[in-house]
Amino acid sequence: MPVIRRKNAPETETPEASDAEDDKKSKLPERKSKDKKWSCIDTCCWLVGCICVLWWFLLFSYNAMPASFPQFVTEAITGPLPDPPGVKVLKEGLKVKHPVVFVPGIVTGGLELWEGEECTEGLFRKRLWGGTFGEVYKRPLCWMYHMSLDNETGLDPPGVRVRPVTGLVAADYFAAGYFVWAVLINNLARLGYEEKNMYMASYDWRLSFQNTEVRDQTLSRIKSNIELMVATSGGKKAVIIPHSMGVLYFLHFMKWVETPAPVGGGGGPNWCAKHLKAVMNIGGPFLGVPKSVPGLFSAEVRDIAVARALAPGILDKDLFRLQMMLQHVMKLTRTWDSTMSMIPKGGDTIWGGLDWSPEEGYYPGKRNQNNETQTPDQSEEANHANYGRMISFGQEAANIAVAELKRIDFRDAVKGKNVANSSCSDVWTEYQEIGYSGINAVAEYKVYTADEIVELLQFVAPKMMARGSAHFSYGIADNLDDPKYDHHKYWSNPLETKLPNAPEMEIFTMYGVGIPTERAYVYGLTHSAECHIPFQIDCSADCAESCLAGGVYTVDGDETVPTLSAGYMCAKGWRGKTRFNPSGIKTYVREYDHAPPATLLEGRGTQSGAHVDIMGNFALIEDILRVAAGATGEELGGDQIYSDILKWSDKINLRL
Repeated sequence: MPVIRRKNAPETETPEASDAEDDKKSKLPERKSKDKKWSCIDTCCWLVGCICVLWWFLLFSYNAMPASFPQFVTEAITGPLPDPPGVKVLKEGLKVKHPVVFVPGIVTGGLELWEGEECTEGLFRKRLWGGTFGEVYKRPLCWMYHMSLDNETGLDPPGVRVRPVTGLVAADYFAAGYFVWAVLINNLARLGYEEKNMYMASYDWRLSFQNTEVRDQTLSRIKSNIELMVATSGGKKAVIIPHSMGVLYFLHFMKWVETPAPVGGGGGPNWCAKHLKAVMNIGGPFLGVPKSVPGLFSAEVRDIAVARALAPGILDKDLFRLQMMLQHVMKLTRTWDSTMSMIPKGGDTIWGGLDWSPEEGYYPGKRNQNNETQTPDQSEEANHANYGRMISFGQEAANIAVAELKRIDFRDAVKGKNVANSSCSDVWTEYQEIGYSGINAVAEYKVYTADEIVELLQFVAPKMMARGSAHFSYGIADNLDDPKYDHHKYWSNPLETKLPNAPEMEIFTMYGVGIPTERAYVYGLTHSAECHIPFQIDCSADCAESCLAGGVYTVDGDETVPTLSAGYMCAKGWRGKTRFNPSGIKTYVREYDHAPPATLLEGRGTQSGAHVDIMGNFALIEDILRVAAGATGEELGGDQIYSDILKWSDKINLRL
């Protein structure tokens, strides 16, 4: 017979328990109502989390797939890929002949810590620049202090030693997966090159060029390594391959190495003739880069102006602390003397004045069958941009006729410290020293040409420019035989120094074209000039007819260096025997028309003309391999020109 169990009778509740239960129930709706609230911060965190999860998933998927899968998909879409240049020239029977030296540009070389403050515990010989950049996020203020140089000397602060990484790994990759020299090195290795006949001339790119010798004896090391490589290769001369600012650095080296010691390397007047076969300059800013001006003036570039245009009002309100970040960037980069090496050189003679510029009338368009850019008269409405006005305060000042332009000279303006906000001292910049009167005087001058840019920077950043003027010059020499041009500050300016006496040497300028490149800027005052950087690019300034977008005028170039700067010296300034090239060294212009990758799986592409991505351009790499294997510029086919560099060069009235 089944046993029937009775349910337990409910326990008798005490009055205290009943009151506690009532309190619990009364608080429950309130807690639920609080849980329903969703703040803006929650949304941002959720969005960042989703992006991170998606990024790591895609990265895992990419690394998990077979190595040949991207190539398989790409070939299925675009057809069979061509052989890499190293494989192609090897099939033709080319072999290793001349030793090769790489000279990296600004920011692309790794820097590591050798001595620092307590906050750098555990970072001995770890990279502060390049690689993962992990220390930027872990200890940003400590990182910035150690990456900065002394404001007075331009050298290390006391107790700090940051030195360049050595070897090919110094600049093969800038960061994980982002190649700089790696593709070129790989193709040279396919031809048979190894480290005994390849040398990365790494240097501390923050320093002025002469200070790399003063502190690290870098120029002496480059000289010794080239001499060793030439000697161990049976006397075959070296092929030098500088990129970006490395072009100016090696131009300085060629003058230094022949100058008597102790100022120079003491190699004698024939050193370059004995040791150098060719200098193949990639993306060289021979005459400077307009992009460097806003970098020094307001710590901005085109990308920041574009971001501000996409989010008008938000970034200006400093919701994301952008202004504070820009102040930190300005404080850091203004200690790097090398940035002043790329201020535009040659003044109005090269870059144009208030009412003219070599590129006037330029309009981006398709090239005709003769590889000449169609002029506005042939295809489009004329471009009325006044590129010679490198900085204009307001779009009206950029376009107004010269006769109607009213300017108040800023040079004699009275300066005074800003005292309206004591927090301005949190991040010191020289703008706190010029005060409201100085800031307004700069804006009232309205327009600045290349001649006036140097004076403008001397006015707003006198300490920085006093340091820089000891190492760099931006003019045009009247008489190159004047003994004053023996000073090292002139050696990186091709308009104030002579090429070496090496008639058998060849000089190439190799650069991309077909990408809008910064040339001039429209500026305005910020809303809180008493504490933040007082000037910023006016992102509201636009005009499709004059290549003006987001406050930036653009011309043809490689996205960083305008064609005029990269091409003029080899197209005209050094072409034949000139006062800048007295021995008649042969020069060649090799342009590479930009073609973006067809699919995302192609990465950065094999036909890119962009300033860094061109280092993976198959056509450029093939040209380098052929010269390294013994070819001359004539055997490459001479000049290869797609842009209007010859026409623009003819407009420049420079005594040669």
